[in-house]
Amino acid sequence: MNETEIARALLATESDAIVASDREGLITFWNPGAERIFGYTAAEALGQSLDLIIPERQRARHWEGYRKVMETGESRYGRGDLLSVPSMRRDGSRLSIEFTIVSLKDEAGAMQGMAAVMRDVTARFEEMRALRRRLAGQAAVPG
Repeated sequence: MNETEIARALLATESDAIVASDREGLITFWNPGAERIFGYTAAEALGQSLDLIIPERQRARHWEGYRKVMETGESRYGRGDLLSVPSMRRDGSRLSIEFTIVSLKDEAGAMQGMAAVMRDVTARFEEMRALRRRLAGQAAVPG
């Protein structure tokens, strides 16, 4: 199997969302995993703003960081750091995602956009939150 075949298989995965956006934050790539996780088809997502999956409360912070990365070409998260953030599905329901980002640069090194590989970790996040509540409740009970 050559690199092109491997890349094609990875980009077509349904397990993880792979989303790319241009300098303005408009979606340029939306794989089957993104369709499964977020509920939008590629035809619906392509050309739309990343606001499609960013909850309104997180948008200002997201765009501040995004613009800074587009201007500087640097991100403190660009070395494989795993980020955890809230997101939202087409139906408006909330989900928790973990993701890594990759800067997309041209041959001269100028920023062209970003790509992210995202995983839905909502079930794990909810389990951890419930466990923390149980532990906090036990600590409050006199023993």
